[in-house]
Amino acid sequence: MSDALKHECGIALIRLLKPLEFYKEKYGTAFYGIQKMYLLMEKQHNRGQDGAGFASIKLDVEPGERYISRVRSNHAQPIQDVFAQINDRINEEMAAHPEYADDVALQKHKIPYLGELFLGHVRYGTFGKNSIESVHPFLRQNNWMHRNLILAGNFNMTNVKELFQSLVELGQHPKEMADTVTVMEKIGHFLDDEVTDLYQECKNNGLTKREASPVIAEKLDVAKILTRASKNLDGGYAMAGLLGHGDSFVFRDPAGIRPAYFYQDDEIVVVASERPVIQTVFNVPFEKVQEIEPGNALIIKKNGTVSMQEILPPTVKKACSFERIYFSRGSDAEIYQERKTLGRLILPAVLKSIDQDTDNTVFSYIPNTAETSFYGLVEAAQDFLNQRKNNYILQNRNTLTKESLQELLAVKIRTEKVAIKDAKLRTFITEDSSRDDLVAHVYDVTYGVIKPTDNLVIIDDSIVRGTTLKMSIIKMMDRLNPKRIVVVSSAPQIRYPDCYGIDMAKLEGLVAFKAALELLKERNLYHIVDEVYAKCKAQENFKDSEVVNYVTAIYAPFEAQEVSDKIAEMLSSPEIKAEVKIIFQTVEDLHIACPKNLGDWYFTGDYPTPGGNRVVNRAFMNFYEGKDARAY
Repeated sequence: MSDALKHECGIALIRLLKPLEFYKEKYGTAFYGIQKMYLLMEKQHNRGQDGAGFASIKLDVEPGERYISRVRSNHAQPIQDVFAQINDRINEEMAAHPEYADDVALQKHKIPYLGELFLGHVRYGTFGKNSIESVHPFLRQNNWMHRNLILAGNFNMTNVKELFQSLVELGQHPKEMADTVTVMEKIGHFLDDEVTDLYQECKNNGLTKREASPVIAEKLDVAKILTRASKNLDGGYAMAGLLGHGDSFVFRDPAGIRPAYFYQDDEIVVVASERPVIQTVFNVPFEKVQEIEPGNALIIKKNGTVSMQEILPPTVKKACSFERIYFSRGSDAEIYQERKTLGRLILPAVLKSIDQDTDNTVFSYIPNTAETSFYGLVEAAQDFLNQRKNNYILQNRNTLTKESLQELLAVKIRTEKVAIKDAKLRTFITEDSSRDDLVAHVYDVTYGVIKPTDNLVIIDDSIVRGTTLKMSIIKMMDRLNPKRIVVVSSAPQIRYPDCYGIDMAKLEGLVAFKAALELLKERNLYHIVDEVYAKCKAQENFKDSEVVNYVTAIYAPFEAQEVSDKIAEMLSSPEIKAEVKIIFQTVEDLHIACPKNLGDWYFTGDYPTPGGNRVVNRAFMNFYEGKDARAY
């Protein structure tokens, strides 16, 4: 993606199902789980580089022994920093106590971080905060082992204020109004209730407090706790939790907005945000990695039993399509084919933009994540060219010579790598004119591959704000002197803010929204803006379930191509010599390419939860009122 867009988070959970001695004997180390956690987190560094955290739990320890360890980092390379800290502590202990070397029991009791249950997290901060206090996993501490709760997740709630207020009404005093803290305290409240009820039952049966502890661990109903705690959640989430005594869970939202996958055998249970991460780290085939169903929780009890239990009734599945277009690693077998299909499906619009003239067209991509859709586009273009050759041969088969046939067959689709990102360049100057000049040089170009008679087709994953296109890419491409620059987005126009974890919360930052406003002004339709504001304002105190997304009216007067043409005009400038065209994927073709991920609210305004409609209306009101604020 040429526009910088922070997003998402990544989770990793491992539960070892065998004693640590088993892993020492089979894999040569009792630190097998820690090593695998490092790989799971590193393989998901694409999902977050603002911070990383790791937590572990030791099972069946004696009272007085430390059984929870946690380390977090917001350093420049947080994953490496987390595991450097872990390794330093382990190495210090091993150096000071050589007797630990071959004694797994001593290692478990004496060395921190070594346990049977692990939770990891990589983070991008959607609120611009990057203090260590914002880094997951979060920890809710208690002297009762069962009441300790560690939580990490890939989520964003649209109704944090409502959830916060519900905690206040329960008599709690949360330390801040943040979704992670609020969700953790909500789960923690019902965890406390459940433990209290079970203890009272044990007490009534004549058990002492110490005798009650293992009974509570066995009978604790994690699904019941999650069901009670999640009653009013509105958002997209995949959240993972560890309880101090050893139960754990991963819970996914009812619309399946945020992803979560798991693998289980007789040695291990592992969960991650992406399927190929598990495949790679554990060398297992595609079909062995399963998806956690929407509205369900994967629950792993302390005794090792694993179950999938429905927590909330699943709604219509609206898994995030941006996962497939850009965020997730393209090494997933399905995602790789989906991205190629996105490229293939947009070819007809590209051919129209270049007047079917593939002979005088160079195809390229903006590094590096658009490369897969570029392959699909080029394959489709080659198919088009082959069909053109076939038709010519059939029509001229009686007059073709060997030379003319060889000349015809030698014609190929022209591809070049024309844009190269200068990864070391940093726009460190804040004064606008100087900063703009630096932004213009974020990309370098390959000279000598474009002729003045050529079209230059560049495919990108998506176009969000258009800043890098305007300030850098189009200007740099124009230096190659093509007659026409066609920028192709493998995603549709991003028209609405996200509220489920992607960092695009403000309408005025979206280039499609800006283009629609310009069209309204040009056609004397700007009164629609006032009308939409009035309708949004009238709903300000409605229940979320009653709120309608009225912002769709901003785009209603225009065909998608009209908006695209206006975007092209806005992203060009007088000094650009080439004709500039911009092409977007259609929503219909996006659904064909990514049939399992139909979440498209940022393109269509069709939000999968009631809170989404409130957020988009609030975002519009913020724009109208000139407030530089988030909508949730």
